[in-house]
Amino acid sequence: MDDEIYCPRCKTTKYRNPSLKLMVNVCGHSLCDNCVDLLFAKGSGSCPQCNIPLRRHNFRFQVFEDASVEKEVDIRRRVLKDFNKKEDDFATLREYNDYLEEIETIVFNLVNDYEIEETKRKVDQYKKDNQELISKNRNKKSEDELKLEDLLEEEKRLSQNRTDFQALDLELERGKRLKKKQREQLVDDLMFSDMPAQQILDSHADQKKRIEVQDEQRREVEEAKRKDEEIKARSRGAFSTGIQFKGSSSFAAMPQQLEPVELYRYEPITIDLAGPRVPPVEELDADGYLLHVVAAEKSEKAGGFISVYPCNRAIQEAFCGLYIEKS
Repeated sequence: MDDEIYCPRCKTTKYRNPSLKLMVNVCGHSLCDNCVDLLFAKGSGSCPQCNIPLRRHNFRFQVFEDASVEKEVDIRRRVLKDFNKKEDDFATLREYNDYLEEIETIVFNLVNDYEIEETKRKVDQYKKDNQELISKNRNKKSEDELKLEDLLEEEKRLSQNRTDFQALDLELERGKRLKKKQREQLVDDLMFSDMPAQQILDSHADQKKRIEVQDEQRREVEEAKRKDEEIKARSRGAFSTGIQFKGSSSFAAMPQQLEPVELYRYEPITIDLAGPRVPPVEELDADGYLLHVVAAEKSEKAGGFISVYPCNRAIQEAFCGLYIEKS
């Protein structure tokens, strides 16, 4: 997946340069941060892919790997900033659904460059007709806006995790190369050095130990940073994943159980057969009920069949209802 992430202008890939950072503008096409600086070296620039005039301050770092998704999220955020009516602002549910459908049509047209001028005129006319209501609702984020923010936070977290994994892979690869180099150096020293062999081995062992201590210290520092970030995330009202939760600043307390709850106890089911007492399974053999019952073979026992239970059921059926008197 990483080799598919690249800058379309300089062709630098994420695989060759793990620190590559892509940026996007209003057109939705991505460029790396170095190409953005070169593009605006003379004060102005246009997109290398669609030639649309761009402004430097409109560039932002790309969160999603797919630039088209990044473009849609940005357009949807800008549209929802003005189309911020709530369900309570409509007389019927049908009118509200038509309003949501209109928003999706506008987003689709802007994302896919379809009827751009007509769509922009429609948006400008809506802003002009509903200026007061837009200003009133601007401080109240809609459910779609909250979901969009959560989506962005989650994608940022995943992007950071991918970056961390790439850095970890590079660190492991560096460690493998260093160990290989140390082994080769040890062999060369033993073959060509005039020093005693034991002194060479001791020297390499000390060097290896110093490197292991440095790696352990670095891991401890990184672990401390990670724990510190988790504490900060919780303190500013966020889940452990980093996604901000909306609403109250804390969850409702769990209800306390005031009275002790009695644990479940199994009680065998008793059935009134309206007849004589049926002997339990344990007494059937002693009472002679199994004398004329064919014993289960080994293959039947292996399948879970035991002849004592069907005998017990047959006795229950035979005894059932013997005490009932006909009127």
